[in-house]
This record gives sequence, structure tokens and C-alpha cells, in this order.
Amino acid sequence: MSFDKVLTKVFGSSNERFLKSIRPLIAQINELEPQVQKLSDDQMRERTAFFKAQIAEAVKDARDKDDRKYREQEALSEILPEAFALVREASIRTTTMRHFDVQLIGGIVLHQGKIAEMRTGEGKTLVATLPAYLNALTGRGVHVVTVNDYLASRDAEWMGQIYRFLGLTVGCIQNDMDDFERQTAYNADITYGTTTSSALIISATT
Repeated sequence: MSFDKVLTKVFGSSNERFLKSIRPLIAQINELEPQVQKLSDDQMRERTAFFKAQIAEAVKDARDKDDRKYREQEALSEILPEAFALVREASIRTTTMRHFDVQLIGGIVLHQGKIAEMRTGEGKTLVATLPAYLNALTGRGVHVVTVNDYLASRDAEWMGQIYRFLGLTVGCIQNDMDDFERQTAYNADITYGTTTSSALIISATT
């Protein structure tokens, strides 16, 4: 089956124009793979620190919240190809799983604030690591929400290998945690939790 047919099967024919528009971005990520494969573990973590500094520099003179958001998104767009390539390589080194092109597309879709509907077994858990890592570089925390405590704990531990390898911290919210434990988890770069735990923290902060 051709690549185009695979994309149409997963994402639907109505999205063909969008998929064509991001194909060059997928090509960029793939072109970076041999280069990233040559990096040592420490060099990969150094790239995380470099990206964080690059984003901080981009937003330091922002005039207001909207200007900061614009500058931040511009910076994230610039580093997206290498950031995704790093996550893919980190995943291979820690979990032996490699993101396929369809999963890269899913990661771009999520980063852009769109909905990526994928069937069971198509790698949703792995897809989420791409935008989660990228957006965590802003230093403002990323929340990955799943349906129950078991999956939140499983995914935080399983996918957490990737984030920790790249120098980020990972937290997990469980419904039986006290306030101190919750706050500690929410202070992580990336926090896994459920819709219930997310609602609790929103209620507590509004």
C-alpha cells in the first residue's frame, strides 16, 4: 500500500490537502534522522537545554501575552523537525519503538491544536510524546490526559523513559494523592493524569 493511501486510511480523504502541506516537514524530520543517530546520549540531552534557552531568548522581550504566544509558536515551529527527530531516536534507545511517518503526522496535528483520531493499536501513546516534548521546552508544563489512573501511571512510566532520557522531568497524578503529592507532580515538565484529576486542579486554581 502506498504512503498516500496509508495516510488517507488513517486520517481520511477530506484531510488530503492538509497532509500534503505537512509532507515537507515529515521529509525534514526524516532527513535529520542519520544526523541525530550519531549523537551521544549526553549530546541529545544538551540539545534539550539548547532548545529551552533558544525559546527563552525568543520570548524574553515579548510585549504582552499575545506577543509571547506568537513568539513562542514561531520558535517551536523552527525547532520542531529536530525536536521530533530527537524524540524518535530517544524512543528507539529507551523503548526500542520507532515513530513511523504516520505517527509523526499525528504529532504535528496535535501540536497544531487539531484532533488526531487514531484506532487502537496505531500508536496514540507514542504519538503524544512528540508534541509533549516539544511544548515542554517552553518551561510551562504539559499535561497528558488519559481515561484512568492505571493508564496514566503506565504511560508516565513507559513514555517517561523517553522524556527523562532527553533531560525532562515527569509526573503522574493519581486520584488518591494528597495536595502535596499533586503539586509535586504538576511541577514536572510533563504530567500524566486523568480527566478527573485535571478537573480537580482546574477547580482548585480558578
